[in-house]
Amino acid sequence: MTVLITGANRGIGAALVSAYAARGETAIGTARKSANGLWPLDVTRPEEFAALTDRLATTDLSLLVCNAGIYSDKGRTIDDLEPEIWAEAYATNVTGAFLTIRACLPALRRGKGKIALISSAMASDARAPGGAYIYRSSKAALLNLGRNLAKDLEIPVGIYHPGWVQTDMGGAGADITVDQAVDGLVARFDELSPQTTGIFQSYDGTTIPF
Repeated sequence: MTVLITGANRGIGAALVSAYAARGETAIGTARKSANGLWPLDVTRPEEFAALTDRLATTDLSLLVCNAGIYSDKGRTIDDLEPEIWAEAYATNVTGAFLTIRACLPALRRGKGKIALISSAMASDARAPGGAYIYRSSKAALLNLGRNLAKDLEIPVGIYHPGWVQTDMGGAGADITVDQAVDGLVARFDELSPQTTGIFQSYDGTTIPF
């Protein structure tokens, strides 16, 4: 089994790479800067994706995890949300995921693989307490992208909330550890199938309303 995980330089992405490697799988991590065996990939730079496709030319990819993401409006007020902050978030959280999927499609089709998108419960239309406009809306766009790809691709696609995790993004006061999140996510990815494609699910198996 070969797994590719974006945003793997730290946090959930790095822990996912370690978890799959510990299972004896081939785990490929990507990050903006190549280090510690990670493949270089800046998902906001469209010109970098051809190299990814070429590098996967002989790979049968079992699972793609689109984990790269940013929370650029955390702690900001409405007056601070300048256009460039919106553009950066959507380029990373939405367009970057789409371009990654497109670049990996040949390898996924060869490997009869599946796609996992790391979104957030904050993407749910049923949960709108206010604030975090950029993060919420970009993760909602990723959810919508995943749902529609699940209809169009003959590849299972799942959209996942990793929980509120003790990472640089989540903070030390978050509910769960990285290991708890990753253990749950790996189990959810294992369960993903053509019958459950398009699912929006928490790391613990709870179904989240769209």
